[in-house]
Order: sequence, then C-alpha cells, then structure tokens
Amino acid sequence: MQNVVQVRLREAGQTLYFIFDKITLKADDYVIVEADRGIDYGQVVTDPEILSSPARAGLPVHLKERPKEKLEDGIKKVLRLATPQDIKQIQQNKQKAKEVFSSCTKKIEEHKLDMKLVDAEYSFDRTKLIFYFTAKGRVDFRELVKDLAHLFKTRIELRQIGVRDEAKIFGGFGPCGRGLCCAKFLKEFEPVTIKMAKEQNLPLNPPKISGLCGRLMCCLSYEYKTYKDLSLGLPQEGAKVVLPEGKGSVLSVNPLKGTALVELEDGRHITVSYKGTPVRDNGKTIL
Repeated sequence: MQNVVQVRLREAGQTLYFIFDKITLKADDYVIVEADRGIDYGQVVTDPEILSSPARAGLPVHLKERPKEKLEDGIKKVLRLATPQDIKQIQQNKQKAKEVFSSCTKKIEEHKLDMKLVDAEYSFDRTKLIFYFTAKGRVDFRELVKDLAHLFKTRIELRQIGVRDEAKIFGGFGPCGRGLCCAKFLKEFEPVTIKMAKEQNLPLNPPKISGLCGRLMCCLSYEYKTYKDLSLGLPQEGAKVVLPEGKGSVLSVNPLKGTALVELEDGRHITVSYKGTPVRDNGKTIL
C-alpha cells in the first residue's frame, strides 16, 4: 500500500502528486522530492491520501482510471522531510533569487522584450533557475536565455504565466477583506464564468465581481454548486406563477432563504417561502 500527497514545488511551481513511504507527513511540511533532473523541494498542501483507496477522491482522472498495481507509475517520490540544513539552503536560495531578479530585469530591457518579470526561484540544488513572466503575447526570448545562462552559469527556464498566477505569487486582499483565495488555499484554478455570477444574483458589474487579477473572482466557482443545489425547486425570475392570492410574476429569488418575491396582477408584492407558508406584506418584505 502506497500513500500519495500533493506538493507545491518551490514557492511558485506546480502542485503535483508524489508518493511516499515510511514518512509521516502533514499539510505545510517542507519536503525534498524527486525532480525531472536531480532533486527539488516543495511544501505539502494537503493531508496524505491512500493510493489504493477505492474512491480515490483526490486523484486526477488519469490516476483514478489506472489499475491499482499501476497507480505508482509515473509518479515521483518524496525523498524525505526537509531537515534544518535543507531549510537553511532553501532560505539561501530565496535570497540568491532576489539578487538575480534585478539582473534579469536589466537583461530584458537590453533585449527590448515586451515582457514583465514576476518572480525568480532556484531549484533546491541550484541546477536550475526559473524566471516567471507575463506578456500580452508570445515572446522570442532565446537570446535572453543564452545571456542568462552565461551570466548565472546554470540551466535557465523562462515560464510565461497568466494574470491569475501573478496574483497568486504576489498575494493581497480581496474585496471581502480576506487574503486572496489563490494565495491561501486554492491548489488549482477552476474555470469561472459569468453564468456563475448570474446564478448567485450578483450585480454584473466587472469591478464588483473581479479579483485583483482583473478576472472573475475564484470564489464564484466554488460557491456556484451550493447556489445550484439551493435553487432546486425554486422558480426562475420572470416566471409566471399562480398563488392562492392570484396570478403573479416572480421578481427575484433568494436561494439562501428559499424564497421568491412575487408581484401580483393587482400590484401587491408577496414573499413566497418554498419551505413553508407564503408571507405577505403591504410593500415590505417580512420573512
């Protein structure tokens, strides 16, 4: 029986699955893992799961569909918990990355490339230096890579990221006053659509439903299913309904309270509870 755990590589790298054995791990632990070339470090983002679990709830589709005896194929391993010496080296790598950041920025200006440098980080053993950048389109950075490799004497990787990834790296506070979800706990970006905002009766005003990245807020996605479930059995806005008080039209729906505001043909407004008896008033809603 093998265990699997999700680990975010370095500070801004991918979140991947790794297998481990004979190690006790928990969320937020720093670990040393196998990498494509050599070894690297990362931080555990979820509590461990069991690969042989019948549900395999936390695994991606391509792993869920594998036979049990082949679940481990293609998944790299966690080598060990990070030691105090490892942590010290990680901190030194972070400091070194800050120093090379400004040098790379100058090189970008020299090559007159239309790109914005966002972050830089070393792999654990310093065999690779990764630069993250944003750009409006594709950038030919081949000559830049050659200059950087000559300057820093290591393998260079330039990785273009989106504005949502940029917000995740920098962090900040959302309109709700809390830290950005992407920087705090979201492991992957889920698709977010304007339909999700409509289902939650939010004003379709871009500044009000957009995050710091300028895209639709991530929380619209993971709250959407709850609103869909709560909306089951409720009428849609504009629907024609027949009540004991007469015919009317639905003005608005409140999925959280399970109610609908109905305008009757005589102009009266009543609030209909789909969990009990309709509540009437003379223009004001009383629940």
